[in-house]
Amino acid sequence: MLRARCEVRQTTGLKEPELAARLGDVDALVVRSETKVTAAILDAAKSLQVVGRAGVGVDNIDVPAATARGVYVVNAPLGNIVAAAEHTVALTLALLRRVVDADRSVRAGEWTRSKFIGRELRGKTLGLVGVGRVGGEVARRAIGFGMTVIAHDPFATEASARAAGARLVELDELLRTADVISLHVPLTEKTRGLVDGAALAKLKPTAVIVNASRGEVVDLDALAAALEKGSIAGAALDVFATEPLPADAAIRRAPRTVLTPHIAGSTAEAQTNVAVDVVEQILDVSRRSSSTIGPRSSHSRTRDRSWSSTPSRFAPPRSRGSSRRSASSA
Repeated sequence: MLRARCEVRQTTGLKEPELAARLGDVDALVVRSETKVTAAILDAAKSLQVVGRAGVGVDNIDVPAATARGVYVVNAPLGNIVAAAEHTVALTLALLRRVVDADRSVRAGEWTRSKFIGRELRGKTLGLVGVGRVGGEVARRAIGFGMTVIAHDPFATEASARAAGARLVELDELLRTADVISLHVPLTEKTRGLVDGAALAKLKPTAVIVNASRGEVVDLDALAAALEKGSIAGAALDVFATEPLPADAAIRRAPRTVLTPHIAGSTAEAQTNVAVDVVEQILDVSRRSSSTIGPRSSHSRTRDRSWSSTPSRFAPPRSRGSSRRSASSA
């Protein structure tokens, strides 16, 4: 889609100075979660009109800096919803049925079935922290397993939660009563460190926690300590505050864990969906710029606003004179 309209340059694994050096004449920049679009990157990209995040959030992009420079920021909040929801369920099942431990045991030549007595989802209570698009999809799947679903989301309505099959409760009640606690929130100042030592202390000793949203939402050291003490039953994580996860991270050694390398949205279908979604928006910005249309786009899609008091901001693009544009993917 992009190659038919502009020159496309693809790069991977570049440090900030290396990336900045390649962006001087770039009109559009497409990134995934690993690339940080900082003020320095934006300063280097003198011709930049739009930054596209091929994924749900925009917390790896300095949106205020982009706004100040007249650069659009767009994302693809719909393309990997199902993938993220399915991975959340997969993590939960792997944890409760001890799939990873059992696999390692068989590969080691053992056949000790009695070591791997698991637990069923049926009859358990799922507590969703955040019941937006992904959380709602998780709720619908959990109901299919016979789970009761409760949720905490200060921006959800009773009607929207009910449509997903969930009942809204206060966060304290959710932490104290849920058997499986699944996190589905964006990273904001309100959600950073939300699951800390104090929150973990409220969980039942049989409870497990699942996080496929943002790593910074969970205090990993506090979680590792709780697992070591046996005060909670397990944790399954797909995201971490620092990625790749450091070799000396305590959570690597913690018992009763399932860890995956930020792959919740990594399905063939989701990759296609988010790519098409973000490219369509970039082309829309390009068309508007070529037509000297400057006001901010009223139909640009933003991230799931649940749990966020400030939506992503979209700045109007500056007019460009060239008919042949350059897009970079990092």
